[in-house]
Amino acid sequence: MDREEVLQYFRNADALLEGHFILSSGLHAARYLQCARVMADPVVGARLCKSLADKILTTLDVTIDLVVSPAMGGVVVGYEMGRQLGVNAIFTERVEGELTLRRGFEIPQGANVLMAEDIVTTGLSSRECIRVISEYGGNVVAASCLIDRSNGGADVGVPLVSLAGLEIPAYEADKLPPELAAIPAVKPGSRGLK
Repeated sequence: MDREEVLQYFRNADALLEGHFILSSGLHAARYLQCARVMADPVVGARLCKSLADKILTTLDVTIDLVVSPAMGGVVVGYEMGRQLGVNAIFTERVEGELTLRRGFEIPQGANVLMAEDIVTTGLSSRECIRVISEYGGNVVAASCLIDRSNGGADVGVPLVSLAGLEIPAYEADKLPPELAAIPAVKPGSRGLK
């Protein structure tokens, strides 16, 4: 599946939004990817994740024992990646602002783990999730996402395999271009403002 085909799925689901958005990182952008809208269609979600799983298996020469994703955005993608790879999928979630494992989830010592995200922008959530996996004894062999908004610029500390890269400039609140500053900002993501 090529980049344009991936983005067309987002357009078809009205998941590639234009306007003024505040990202989970606190940065501002004129475009926003609402992955949950794409993954709401199980057939499309399966197609996207199958293509990503195939890319991972052909790119990496490693066995994957478990998929771990950060809540909230990565939960559905992580589940489907686990299904496509034939392994269990669990997720981390925020407790008092910090990602951790809950719900009785465990990571077997030394398990080869794929960290699966929906969208990577700065890599902050990915790095946080990878830290938790490592603290629980997992061996993070790679990270994955449907869309890499940094287009290869985010460093998550392990190889990052994405289905498509897309460079969307993001700005600090006090450094907005005039055309973006003229539009009211909205916060569509799952994490509250910092």
